Amino acid sequence: MSDRARDLLIEEALRWLVVLRDKSADERDRRAFDRWRTADPAHEAAWQRAQAVWQRADILGPHLRSRRPVPRPWTRRRWLQAAAVGAVAIPAGVLFLRSDLLSDLLADFRTTAGERRTFALADGSTVELAGASALAVSFSANARHLRLIEGEAFFDVFPDPGRPFVVEAGAGRTHALGTAFDVKLGDGSVDVAVSAHKVAVSIADGPPTIVEQGRTVRYTTDRIELARPADLRAVEAWRRDRLVFQEAPLGEVIADLQRCRGGRILLTDARLRDLRVTAVFDTRQVDAALATIASTLPIRLHRFTDWLVVLSPSG
Repeated sequence: MSDRARDLLIEEALRWLVVLRDKSADERDRRAFDRWRTADPAHEAAWQRAQAVWQRADILGPHLRSRRPVPRPWTRRRWLQAAAVGAVAIPAGVLFLRSDLLSDLLADFRTTAGERRTFALADGSTVELAGASALAVSFSANARHLRLIEGEAFFDVFPDPGRPFVVEAGAGRTHALGTAFDVKLGDGSVDVAVSAHKVAVSIADGPPTIVEQGRTVRYTTDRIELARPADLRAVEAWRRDRLVFQEAPLGEVIADLQRCRGGRILLTDARLRDLRVTAVFDTRQVDAALATIASTLPIRLHRFTDWLVVLSPSG
């Protein structure tokens, strides 16, 4: 089983923990859980680890808070490290980790959750990273190659025709053509929005798609969607500590908020991901944003620790 599949199973087991701990849980919920738990030995293993993670979070949370007079946002990596400590308990010596540690090794520039930083590159270009983002840089005499490993970045490129400036993210590449542009790495897709001049976006060995100033494009592993007009103020709002959503799927909204808040924000029902959100949120007040979401959508908010928040259907 891949690390990604194992992670998804453990998240699913955590969702079952939330459901069963809810006062409204009934016999039907418990029977559904029993069916899930016994359907596959991997489910039972995930359930055991999820319980260990949960128990460890309850134990470590107050201790960690007491040692940090000014709480710092928990990055996804730090939360998962805490999860790893909990998972060691059953059985001893078994470690639960995932690719975030690898991204630390690969990244030349990284931000923590809720952090926003601008870095000067050796060629005179600059890159601004959103929270919980990571970037690897490889410059040579003939090329400037960058890889967005995680999160979102805004690139302001210094022109150098003799050295192409190419940003790899997900399954594709964005070739700057005298450009300022934003790249956002999502779950299975990448969004590129152009603030100045134009870029060429390509995937695999396919022909490039030219994206002009004021337009945006999304690509996946196998296709590039048609470019469309971009609301650049909304796209770049994160650079002003704002997140702007217009009929955005809740799943994408939660992913953005998690990069600002740190820790984990889980949805207990996949159908919640498609609920639509129209709002403007302050990236420095993510808990207030979550409270607003819970008050305007059919959702209940469960806050179990500083770094574990769960959203479930209210019905």
